[in-house]
This record gives sequence, structure tokens and C-alpha cells, in this order.
Amino acid sequence: MRRAAFAILSLTFVLLAFNAGAQDNSKRHVTPVKPETNKVLPPPKGTDEKIIQQYISGDSAEAIAEARKDSLRRVYKHYPRLTDVSFGINFIEPVFMLFGQTYASADVNATLNMWNRLQPCVELGLGWAKSTPDDMNFTYKGKPSPYVKVGANYNFMFKNSPDYQAILGVRLGYSTFSYDVNDVHYANSYWQEDMTFDITGERSHALWGEAGVGLKVKLWDRLHMGWMIRYHGIFNYGKNTNSSPWFIPGYGPRSSSLGFSLGISYTLPIGPKGKAPERDEKTNHQTE
Repeated sequence: MRRAAFAILSLTFVLLAFNAGAQDNSKRHVTPVKPETNKVLPPPKGTDEKIIQQYISGDSAEAIAEARKDSLRRVYKHYPRLTDVSFGINFIEPVFMLFGQTYASADVNATLNMWNRLQPCVELGLGWAKSTPDDMNFTYKGKPSPYVKVGANYNFMFKNSPDYQAILGVRLGYSTFSYDVNDVHYANSYWQEDMTFDITGERSHALWGEAGVGLKVKLWDRLHMGWMIRYHGIFNYGKNTNSSPWFIPGYGPRSSSLGFSLGISYTLPIGPKGKAPERDEKTNHQTE
């Protein structure tokens, strides 16, 4: 009996000792947890002070929204509504006349750049012609006559500097003009008669539309050069009893569907402080 009790006590003691050793061994393998601290990590470099104050005041939702806007401001330049205004002249067609072209249109223009994206514009010019078309039996003389075009450009490079632009433009043009048709040759084979006569003092008008693509690049300081290839079509024009206009000022030959313009312009910044937004190199923030 005593031996049985002693055996039970010995077994109990061994089990208790083994359990205590296991607990000590498990404790030695537990990684201690770092105590939490009240240390506030500094905000990322360049964070706006307004956002920091919102976080401190507990308005985290508004702070997150402002932080998102702030991150976008770091990526994109935000130009003022009135960015700049340009005054220019399109002169390429008079140059073409020096190389044999028989007609020309030239204009002065003004373009208002809004948000460096949308650009309302107006063009005022004169067009004239003196041509004897190869397939016609007359000499057409278009007297210098005015035209006007109104429209707008869209700058696809609005995220970049206004000095370099890729644009899509639309125009509505109108002209009222006069012309003469001289040396009209008429041959009557039946009567075997040849006649030559003039049609003078003819007047007409035209309304047309244009769509084009082009580029604008900086030459020096505020001086820029721009060109545009234009597709155009006539909505209506005035016909006369004895003739129809061959040339339309600002449009070109009535049968044409393509035009080209090239000119120079001078740009005046009109945004805040008279300049486009720049960036602080240290904080990468936009400055006004």
C-alpha cells in the first residue's frame, strides 16, 4: 500500500516538473511585444499646413480629401482661367505668291488662352486673286476684300507649358467680296465666230466652316510660331446671273477642300502675377 502511494506521488511530481519545464521553455520562445507609444510620426515632406491642421483637429475625412487634391496639384499644373492672350499674323500665302501662286489671303488674329486648354479666337484679313485657270477660258481678278473667322482651339497639351501646344481648331468664316471676269473667250463653231468679253463689278458673299490640326512652338521669349492644316467646306455662297466666284477671300479657290496657315504671334501672360504657375523645387508644390 505504501509502495503504491509512493509510486503515485513520484509520478505526480514528475508530471508537475515536466509541465513547469515546458512552460519555462515556451516563455523563452515568445517574442516580447513592443509597448505602444504616443509618438506622432512627422507628415510627408511637402504636406500642406492646412491638411496637417485638419488631421490634428480630428477632421480626417476632409483631410484625406484635401490630401488627394494636393497630390493632384503636385502632378498637374493648374493654370488660371485667363492664362494668356496672343496676337499674331498669318502670312504664308503672300509668300507663296512669290513662287507662282495666283491668290492669297492674310490676316491678323487674336487668341485668348483659358486654363491653357480652351482658346477662343478671331481672325480678320484680306484676300485677293489674279488667275487664269488652265482649264478655263477666262482671267479671274478678285479685288482685295475682307473676311472674318471666329472659332476656338483645344490644346491637347494643357498639362504642359503654354509655349508648346498641339491643337484642334474649328472656325466659322464669312466674306463679302467683288471680282471681275476678264477676257472671257467664247467660240461658236456653228457660226464660226469667236467672241471675247468682260464681266466686271460682280459681287458675292460666302459662309464656310473649317476644322484643322496644328502646332504652336516657342521661338524666343514671348515670340511663337504656329501652323495649321485645315479642312473646309462652303455652306453657301452668292451666285450671279452671268458668273460664279472662283476665289473666296479667306477660303481659297471655291473647289478646294484643304488649306494651310502659318504665322507668328506674340504672347502676353495675363494670369496671376502675369505668369503661368511654377513649382517650388524643394516641396514640389505649385506656386501662384
